[in-house]
Amino acid sequence: MIQYDGSGFKGWQNQKDTITVQGTLEEKIAELDPIRPVKVIAAGRTDSGVHASGQVVHFDCSGPIPTNRWASALNGRLPSSIKVLEAVSVPSNWHACYSAKHRRYRYSIFNGSYPNLFLQNISWHRYRSRLDINLMKKALNDLLGLHDFAAFQKAGSTRINSLTTVQDVSISRDGDMVTVEIQATGFLYGMVRLLMGQLVSVGEKQLSLENFLHRWRNGLRSEVKEAAPPHGLCLIRVGYEEKLFSKEKSFDTFPSFSLPTFESSK
Repeated sequence: MIQYDGSGFKGWQNQKDTITVQGTLEEKIAELDPIRPVKVIAAGRTDSGVHASGQVVHFDCSGPIPTNRWASALNGRLPSSIKVLEAVSVPSNWHACYSAKHRRYRYSIFNGSYPNLFLQNISWHRYRSRLDINLMKKALNDLLGLHDFAAFQKAGSTRINSLTTVQDVSISRDGDMVTVEIQATGFLYGMVRLLMGQLVSVGEKQLSLENFLHRWRNGLRSEVKEAAPPHGLCLIRVGYEEKLFSKEKSFDTFPSFSLPTFESSK
């Protein structure tokens, strides 16, 4: 299990002539176990700028390093923006992506009137109006279950269809901080950011709840134009049928904030 600050990476997946989380991990693993080519597989391919506090990856190794030493060995070589929380052994047929039963993302929105330096890399600052989280909750609840989410899929996806099952949703406000969580069996390419762009428009009453429902139920991708920025999004948990990690390492480690509502807030 690993966590990373996605600010300095062009996403998870390897790309030519750019820095990615996958490429950085593979480079450091190869330094410790150079016998075979290194391929690291993730439970979810996060986009450029997206964070992870509970990403799960797997790779094959053949060197002398025992499983319980991999975390400390890698953390001594990785940049400060990537940390290995725990390493465990798994059967050869286990797969970080295909064995997963769910993924859970959190999106953080700072809804205060003035910017906050310490939140700018991990939240979306929306300050023009007070978000109506009751409307946003109604929009979210309608997503539960197995549906076709073509309206929230970016171009370039290699999936054969746009079906997925949303298992759980939640939204909460603590002062000026609004937090949205979505758990699903899997996510389409760009799904959460496109959804959040629409959801915030509902909360700001720029998009009616009825139009939101009409767009996604009818797969009107052409009407879903704004994607939320990546820095507010974090992969916080991946679930498997078996328990893999020790309890303390499985807790959500992405920070949540309690921010007072100032009188100047709109």
